[in-house]
Amino acid sequence: MKIEVLTLFPELVEQVGAFGMPRVAVERGALQLSGRQLRDFSGNRWRRVDERTYGGGPGMVLQAEPLAQAIEAARVAVGPAKVVLMSPQGERYDQAWAERLSREPALILVCGRYEGIDERVMPQVDVELSVGDYVLSGGELAAMLVVDSIARLLPGVLGDEQSAASDSFSDGLLDHPHYSRPEVWRDQAVPEILMSGDHAAIRRWRRKQGLERTLLRRPDLLDSLKLDAEQIKLLREIITEQLHEQEGRT
Repeated sequence: MKIEVLTLFPELVEQVGAFGMPRVAVERGALQLSGRQLRDFSGNRWRRVDERTYGGGPGMVLQAEPLAQAIEAARVAVGPAKVVLMSPQGERYDQAWAERLSREPALILVCGRYEGIDERVMPQVDVELSVGDYVLSGGELAAMLVVDSIARLLPGVLGDEQSAASDSFSDGLLDHPHYSRPEVWRDQAVPEILMSGDHAAIRRWRRKQGLERTLLRRPDLLDSLKLDAEQIKLLREIITEQLHEQEGRT
């Protein structure tokens, strides 16, 4: 996959490809990552790409022409690509979006700055995405999050292909708890079931734990999920156990 990031700070976004799973993706040839400096398309000696907004008000806006030229140049460099604008006004970015974008041959990530971009460039944008309901100084950190989440999904990047499938949100639920050596740490023991060798029981325990975490921490996720028969049964068990715990405390 090829990813071009259009930004005022290409040196910053390119750093994501030097560490962790993105670095592995780059080294294995699964990912080609590059930043493109918007100021190279300024058309003026000051390399300025921002201007005051019409209608008055505080802040500056990224101008249409340099941004449009940068998108066109990126298309030439990477070929057919989906153009993604990182913006707090976009659709919420989640694991489903990461999986969807990881199947694209190329992406052009546009990093907004200042008060945003000139609206007239929006016809060149395929999708607008937000990494959360908060405002960053620019889209660079958001783009780096997107690159990292996509890189680990590319073929051959993770050592165990099942790792991505078992991550939080991959099936719409939070992940189950994890334990490693030693068996007892500061008087806290690893749950016996994980030491049993009973793989069916372990699988069921993990599914139940993931459901319980989701119910307690992110119940909103359950609203959009279609649970299978086993998950419905486990969820009923969890709710019954929680009710018994509450009764025991009263």
